[in-house]
Amino acid sequence: MKEKPTKVLHITSYPPPRAGWGMRVYFLKKEMEKNGDICEVLNIGKGRFLTDRDFVPVLGSLDYVKKVFRFRLKGYLIHHHLNGDSPKGFVLTLLSLTISLLTLRRPVITFHAGPVQLYFPKHKGPKLTPVYKYIFTVAKYIVCNNEAVKKNIMSYGIPGEKIFPIQAFSRQYMEYEEQKLDPELERIFERHFPVIACYAAYRPEFFLEDMVVAFARFHRKNPDSRLVMLGQTLGSEAIKEQMEQEGILDAVFFAGDLDHDEFLTLLSKATLYLRTPFKDGVSSSVLESLTLNTPVVACENGSRPEGVITYENRNIDDMVNTLQDTVDRIDEIKAALNPPPIPDTVSVEIDLIRKA
Repeated sequence: MKEKPTKVLHITSYPPPRAGWGMRVYFLKKEMEKNGDICEVLNIGKGRFLTDRDFVPVLGSLDYVKKVFRFRLKGYLIHHHLNGDSPKGFVLTLLSLTISLLTLRRPVITFHAGPVQLYFPKHKGPKLTPVYKYIFTVAKYIVCNNEAVKKNIMSYGIPGEKIFPIQAFSRQYMEYEEQKLDPELERIFERHFPVIACYAAYRPEFFLEDMVVAFARFHRKNPDSRLVMLGQTLGSEAIKEQMEQEGILDAVFFAGDLDHDEFLTLLSKATLYLRTPFKDGVSSSVLESLTLNTPVVACENGSRPEGVITYENRNIDDMVNTLQDTVDRIDEIKAALNPPPIPDTVSVEIDLIRKA
């Protein structure tokens, strides 16, 4: 007898833009549908107002409540994604969890990002302890990044047997076809060295002002160098103005929000990948870059995988020196890089969802 398909509503940010947990949910949805399950995504991210996409848009708070209720009444399991940085995210999570309880099914929670976030763990947001306790208690299962995050969740009195550390990076991330890139971008790779790729969201936690100063210093020593900025350009005006003041805007190419195949194609061609945020945990794009044998320079955050070359966060001199040393020894570094292990963690998470 054929197994009944699982029906899941993922409540999350979702591509576009292609970043972070949105890509994880994209692969999760794709793999579940391949196996005959029924998946919908209720998009609460920046791209939520787009239409004719593979997600259900959220048009406002009342619309959100109505849609969560509607999907629950159709038998969908709620799988809510959140982190400890967004008060708005707490409100949306509380609503979806309460709706799940009222309709007699406990949800699954995926708690993203590293062990230290704006309002997590307890000492960072003590007033939110009752909120976290409610969220974690109501959930049937909790998926998190690693053992450090699990330990912090348990500090709220949550039993460890319902918390599952599952690495976001999975073999599905490396299934891609090489693409032709923008002609100007192709010329940059053909004519310039080094070419530094940097994914950026234009938010304070990416410390892009520091990065601009560091690249300006680096570029003065390496005038043939180029910087390729990846990701949606919304909010980039101030950074572009700073680049112009530093005299490096002509050495920077804004590639925009590339699809996954284009992103990996670009990473494979880059001299190195620069990662500036502090609270991003391991970061799937870091593991993708290492798998493609592209060296990674990133700020030290206590979670970087083996092979990543780190600099002290907010130390511009250290960033410049680390970039220079990496470029000077690029062949030696590439020869010594070992690709990280790539388990099929998407399937592990799907098995957990099916049990919920």
